Amino acid sequence: MPRSWPTEMPLELEIVTPERLAFADTVDAVVLPGSQGELGVLPHHAPLITTLGVGELRIRKGGTEESFAIVGGFLQVRPDKVVVMAETADMASEIDLEKAQAARREAEKALESGYHEAADLSAARAALQQALLRIRVAERRHREGPRHRG
Repeated sequence: MPRSWPTEMPLELEIVTPERLAFADTVDAVVLPGSQGELGVLPHHAPLITTLGVGELRIRKGGTEESFAIVGGFLQVRPDKVVVMAETADMASEIDLEKAQAARREAEKALESGYHEAADLSAARAALQQALLRIRVAERRHREGPRHRG
């Protein structure tokens, strides 16, 4: 006979960057950009350590959903906690859309100039990718507003 799991057990989630603790709370589920594709974590997930990619991290708690733009790092799923260690993690509601668009223009200008060493070119591409991610996450939140699930 299959073992039944309690359905109301939330996940304890921490999102940390080198600069700060970006988020700490209990949640119902988290969806992350893994390095090999999107990854979902629900209560009772098997222990796991994996690398993260660049993309949107979505948190579901109760009837609401919150988003972060994250860049790289690691995910650790433990029996008592889920820890996201990201290079950067920007909550959608805190992203300054005008700054992100200015960063995109600056990165595009750097790429168009064509007078860069390989390292400079790589940094400009990474800056462009991060700016585009922040714009996408912020614009979606602005367009949809805080999402409530019924």
